[in-house]
Amino acid sequence: MSAEKSVVRNLNLAPQGRLKMDWAWNHMPVLRRIREQMIQEKPLKGKRVAISLHLEAKTACLAELLRDAGAEVAITGSNPLSTQDDVAAALVESGITVFAKYNPTPEEYKEHLILTLETRPELIIDDGGDLVSILHGERPDLLDQVLGGCEETTTGILRLRALEKSGELQFPMVAVNDAYSKFLFDNRYGTGQSVWDGINRTTNLVVAGKTVVVLGYGWCGRGVAMRAKGLGARVIVTEVDAIKATEAHMDGFSVMPMEEAAPLGDIFITVTGNRSVINGKHFPLMKSGAILANAGHFDVEIDKAALEEAAVSKRVVRKYITEYEMEDGRKLYLLCDGRLVNLVAGDGHPAEIMDMTFALQALCLLYVNDNHEKIGRRVIDVPYHLDEQVASYKLESLGIRIDDLTEEQEEYLASWKI
Repeated sequence: MSAEKSVVRNLNLAPQGRLKMDWAWNHMPVLRRIREQMIQEKPLKGKRVAISLHLEAKTACLAELLRDAGAEVAITGSNPLSTQDDVAAALVESGITVFAKYNPTPEEYKEHLILTLETRPELIIDDGGDLVSILHGERPDLLDQVLGGCEETTTGILRLRALEKSGELQFPMVAVNDAYSKFLFDNRYGTGQSVWDGINRTTNLVVAGKTVVVLGYGWCGRGVAMRAKGLGARVIVTEVDAIKATEAHMDGFSVMPMEEAAPLGDIFITVTGNRSVINGKHFPLMKSGAILANAGHFDVEIDKAALEEAAVSKRVVRKYITEYEMEDGRKLYLLCDGRLVNLVAGDGHPAEIMDMTFALQALCLLYVNDNHEKIGRRVIDVPYHLDEQVASYKLESLGIRIDDLTEEQEEYLASWKI
């Protein structure tokens, strides 16, 4: 039935996608452990689940886990250029309904989101808030059956908090992005590695000796800056938050406004979740050969319209690299049309990292299913016991043991007496 409903590029690509998924499963021990429990218990039996995530191999493993938990799963991509057509085809073969193609038109991308919601899900997993936004804006007729869901990324949580603050949020959502087992590892080590995987694979240029400007010093920015330093770059951080800027300084990075950094940078990487952080006043200041990349969820962090306006010509010089020639002859290079460089030009975060994140997604979805009435219409943090459970499973999979508190130590910590 999933094949009849699904919209994918080419079902004949399924064997290639299956190989990718098998490789990912082999490197996701935490997810495998939870899957074994789900197969036995079927905690989501009969439930309809809608997913909007970057549709590649690790995401496919999460979708299969939820299927094995008894759910009817429909999935779409959360970015037009991160869907892998072979993985989408393999998911259809595994009994999951898929509405996703690589590089759809904007109209097709929107249609795929709506088709996913028209499966009338009771639970959702969102990345960037597109499903939630459509439910509350264009398709409120599909709201009544939604029990709640989980949000994957910072951008989506910002949108959810705005909905909650306005009093318009209609169901509970868990801010998975804000869990320790997510941001400490996925945002920092996952983004840090995958961004440079994408940039290095695409440009085939050396990083050592270059000046890298990282815009934003949240957990993703920390990871990008850390890896740039490890590759031998000089790193400049730009920030609007005084505390984060102070931290960047104490971590050993130069900190300055973007207008001061613009003439110095060889590679610029946006990781802010905000729009136009590189804009029309910065392009005239940049040196010829500067490379512009984005690692934020939406393609709004680099002002592409202003870049087009400043340029006298443009051409694609390598796959995923567009050259913009300025009036004075300088050339600026935009990677991946300003979309997520780590997923468009790379394979996203390593499987061992997404193992923890998607384990959190699965456990939090079960939590929402069981507790949605008690939670109410609000955004909540991941319950700490679930966060700790994922970290414990991860340590066990690595063969690492840690100490337990003694009874005496627990009593001491619980007492006000010395």
